Amino acid sequence: MKPRILIVILALLAVSSATAQQPEKAKALLDEVYDKVRGYDNIFVDFKFELNNTEANVRQETRGDLTLQGEKYVLNYMGAQQLYDGDKVYTVVPENEEVTIEDKSDDPGTVSPSRMLTFYREGHNYAWDVLQNVQGRKIQYVKLTPIDSDSDIRSILLGIDVETKHIYRLIETGSNGTKTTITVNSFKTDQPLSKSLFTFDEQKFTDDGYYIIRN
Repeated sequence: MKPRILIVILALLAVSSATAQQPEKAKALLDEVYDKVRGYDNIFVDFKFELNNTEANVRQETRGDLTLQGEKYVLNYMGAQQLYDGDKVYTVVPENEEVTIEDKSDDPGTVSPSRMLTFYREGHNYAWDVLQNVQGRKIQYVKLTPIDSDSDIRSILLGIDVETKHIYRLIETGSNGTKTTITVNSFKTDQPLSKSLFTFDEQKFTDDGYYIIRN
């Protein structure tokens, strides 16, 4: 499971006329978001995920949550759990009673959960977009366009809470017209975490009869 929330994580998100100051203004706001995120010891995000492809008549909606501490993470999404302990990625699928163990992808095009709140810093052009009022919150959108012309992503809109500098929503439009929206329901920081949260207990799953797959 390679959630693109990211992408496709949470990635969490139309266009005003461009001026010479827009890219710099947009980048400055994203830099504020990055500095804010990097200042936390850990982050917990509860999110809603929506996928919509009108042409194919496909619509999906689900929720998930993500706990981040540095590069380590635990992601619960679509009935499965993915854990990265800093060395290996473990994907647990209870429905199939399977655990997949693999190395973290080094593909720069893959937005892993540990990068879902910072992926925008590389590989995109920026533009200042619309300002929305969401239940009294001012959400400023920044449009990201991939520099790579062969990207399967057409554009990403990042909605940023002007006051907290936290990402509120991510709207990704694919080259095939598929629109993926991730909305942050809850954003908590510096929570007390169990020391074993990012530790995978293989013996526990073996004892429970899970099939272990090593890639």
